[in-house]
Amino acid sequence: MRIALWIMGLGAASLCGAGSAQAQADEGAVLAAKFGALESVRQISLSPSGNQVAFLKPNPGTGVTVVVADFGTGQSRAVLNAANPGETLRWCRWASETRLMCLLSVTVNRGDVLLGATRYVLVRNDGSGQGYLSSGLSRTSQGGLQDAGDVLDWDIAGKPGHVLMTRQFVPEGEIGSNIERKREGLGVEDVDLETGKRSLVEAPRKDVVRYITDGRGHVRLMAMRGQADDGYLKDTVRWFYRTRDDDKWLPFARVEGGEGDHPVAVDPDKNLAYVLAPKDGFDVLYGVALDGSGARQVVLEQPGIDIDDVIAIGRNGRVVGATYATEKRVNVFFDPELKKLGPALGKALAGQPLVQFVDSSEDEGRLLLLASSDSDPGMFYRWDKTSRRLEQVLPLREPLAQLPLGKMTAVTYPAGDGTMVPAYLTLPPGSTGKGLPAIVMPHGGPGARDEWGFDWLVQYFAVRGFAVLQPNYRGSTGYGSEWYQKNGFKSWRLAIGDISAAGRWLTTQGIAAPGKLAIVGWSYGGYAALQSGVTDPELFKAIVAVAPVTDLDKLREESRDFVNFRLVDTFIGHGPHIDEGSPARHAAAITAPVLMFHGERDMNVDVAESRLMADRLKDARKPVTLVTFPGLDHQLPSAEARTRLLADSDAFLRKALGF
Repeated sequence: MRIALWIMGLGAASLCGAGSAQAQADEGAVLAAKFGALESVRQISLSPSGNQVAFLKPNPGTGVTVVVADFGTGQSRAVLNAANPGETLRWCRWASETRLMCLLSVTVNRGDVLLGATRYVLVRNDGSGQGYLSSGLSRTSQGGLQDAGDVLDWDIAGKPGHVLMTRQFVPEGEIGSNIERKREGLGVEDVDLETGKRSLVEAPRKDVVRYITDGRGHVRLMAMRGQADDGYLKDTVRWFYRTRDDDKWLPFARVEGGEGDHPVAVDPDKNLAYVLAPKDGFDVLYGVALDGSGARQVVLEQPGIDIDDVIAIGRNGRVVGATYATEKRVNVFFDPELKKLGPALGKALAGQPLVQFVDSSEDEGRLLLLASSDSDPGMFYRWDKTSRRLEQVLPLREPLAQLPLGKMTAVTYPAGDGTMVPAYLTLPPGSTGKGLPAIVMPHGGPGARDEWGFDWLVQYFAVRGFAVLQPNYRGSTGYGSEWYQKNGFKSWRLAIGDISAAGRWLTTQGIAAPGKLAIVGWSYGGYAALQSGVTDPELFKAIVAVAPVTDLDKLREESRDFVNFRLVDTFIGHGPHIDEGSPARHAAAITAPVLMFHGERDMNVDVAESRLMADRLKDARKPVTLVTFPGLDHQLPSAEARTRLLADSDAFLRKALGF
């Protein structure tokens, strides 16, 4: 990794895509560069005092730069740069007022297998003191370390500059020596970031996969997942807890096949664990006592919708509320002050955007928040509770500032069996909403859902004149177990049927002009785009698939060399749906032209799947184009790549749909 010190002002944070946008002659290419540009702020963190922010911004070429800005002086400077191929900084947080801790992600080839690894980089807020945090391995360690561990607590009482971290222990010893350490598994350490010294807090256990603390340096929950004789992970997770005044681990919950209690946080004052668990087919939030009584009560439930997470703020991760999504995301605050502040800020800001609390100072007197909407990519603000002052910090996507965008509207449409399917419709700015070229855009996952809010892919096509419909087909999460079915692969016929019904609805409503309907998808959405071309070949006149799954057996085998293979194998399943639901095996049925994009270092879906699909389509004499991007992963985190994806897709769709 190359770590260099760059000095620059905040004005250097703006980013253009592949080359200068102004140099592009075509309007579509100009807009492609604007929408294809990565977020101006990839991640942001507030210092303990609330007087500084550190944020990650993409370099004009490749890599990420960490910039520190001081609210008092108005000065900013770049303190760290990671730009080597296969490496990127995922996030940076303040370990103290003067020191940052950043997670570096690395992708490497091991034979034919792509492996990911993480390391921590430390740097001071003036750019000095750059270096790696020791992994804890020594020359006698009998194995490597792929994962650098997780930071559990950012503040340990009476120990400034210390963090509580997990560590994967490996046995130690030398050949010919009787001196050896057999400690193995996941443990917890108190790490002094100034000296690198580590102190054991929780002894390692081989089957432990997760710990949860109370935010004050005390480990209260532990999850264990064993391995079968073949080395693959078992499908059972056992949770244990500690009472407040005892180190003994006691049984807490058992999760089988993903079903059961899922602890998400601990409240030290109330001495309870927040747990997401099913009730009448939907996930609700429980509070479960950690005093030995096992008493539990519902904290939040919403009929017909899954509660999906808690809201935590501050360096101690204090739980202040919970969240779920209906037509729009809803934040329910338990904290009385935030219960008033959250809605008030949303109403005070133009357009009444969604407000997300991102970070806070140590005393929670200053809050960092993001305000965004369907037609506003977002602006970061700092709120000072004492002065009641709200000030702008940085735009999330600077190139899109002041650009008119489409409005997203929640709609429903009938599936083939009459079931009403929720979806989001985005129309071009100023459009009448009739007689348009239209796109159905199924989300990825399949265990996910679309939500109301800004989407760079959707908005690009809307600004280019397309109506875009995003269906939350059966197989999506957030709508309960009955809607989820068996998942979008095992129940692919239902999911693909709902997606095709979205296209027919656009046509019958007069939104889509006759013969001007396309489908665009990423990951599972790309799979759905291709499979819909197999099952309903006359419906969509053009198919764009980004990083698509194309063969379910091939997807299964991509996990063969990893410990989670049995979990993936169970998720995909076995039976006739494997052959029938693999578009690469039925390429001859597709009549629409196909355009695909794929990163060559994709660890989610191997690029070989797109190459297989392209070969099968070519063998069947079907029109297909495959664009691959060397060095890029599943998300294509490159302005140049995303700009090309948008510009090529726009040109392809216009040609195929004839407009």
